[in-house]
Amino acid sequence: MKRELLKKSLRSREKLFGAWVSYAEPSITETFAKAGFDFLAIDMEHSTITLPEAKAIITSSQSHGVPCFPRPVSHSNDYIKPLLEFGADGMLIQMVNNSDDVKKLINHIKYPPIGNTSYGVNRAQGYGFDFDSYINNWNKNSIFMIQVESIEAVKNIESILSCDEIDGVMIGPYDISGSLGVPGQLVHPDVINASKKVIEACEKYGKSCGTQLNDPNLKNIDGLFELGYTFAILGSDLFILWKWAETMKGIMTNFKIK
Repeated sequence: MKRELLKKSLRSREKLFGAWVSYAEPSITETFAKAGFDFLAIDMEHSTITLPEAKAIITSSQSHGVPCFPRPVSHSNDYIKPLLEFGADGMLIQMVNNSDDVKKLINHIKYPPIGNTSYGVNRAQGYGFDFDSYINNWNKNSIFMIQVESIEAVKNIESILSCDEIDGVMIGPYDISGSLGVPGQLVHPDVINASKKVIEACEKYGKSCGTQLNDPNLKNIDGLFELGYTFAILGSDLFILWKWAETMKGIMTNFKIK
């Protein structure tokens, strides 16, 4: 799915699937891409993936026709600008708490007159060969997704989503639970109500809305969409490896105590 098609699908609130890449090994990215995910996201916030490693991941994903956007470690343009120059299809930005955050991020991500990012030549622009096409289409085709991860963001969700440049919202229930003083209690009524408020606001403003499933199966994916979500991130390479290792640990322990 190319960038412009993914953006259209997000804006149409179609059901979509993504996955996190947390390890800087392009073969993992290629394996995920061959599975048929609609997009891949690079977790640079909770990993040690460097900028050059992110470039290799973006290239691997796109070589199989799968859009890729990083989650940078901060809102700083020191991270956002080079990732966009590397050819990322957009950005998934963590901890967006208010409309001022959104405006600053748009300045980093979009060209004038919408934003204020500078013009350059790198992989994104085909090293110059695709410069005109890229800069003429970037503002309308690039993907801007945010994460709502605090009760402050939940309270400000209407003003945040009033910005037309936002294509999708990912809810982070773990961080929301922490901001509510009930860390890790994902079924706490306050956490559920906070998520529900964001889901309803996304529907009102026509934004795609999703979250992560660490143990995906048909039942809990159905349940997710029934709640009003429109996309699901089906775990990560790290979680897959962790769950496999956990299962193997149980098997080995079972044999050792016999």
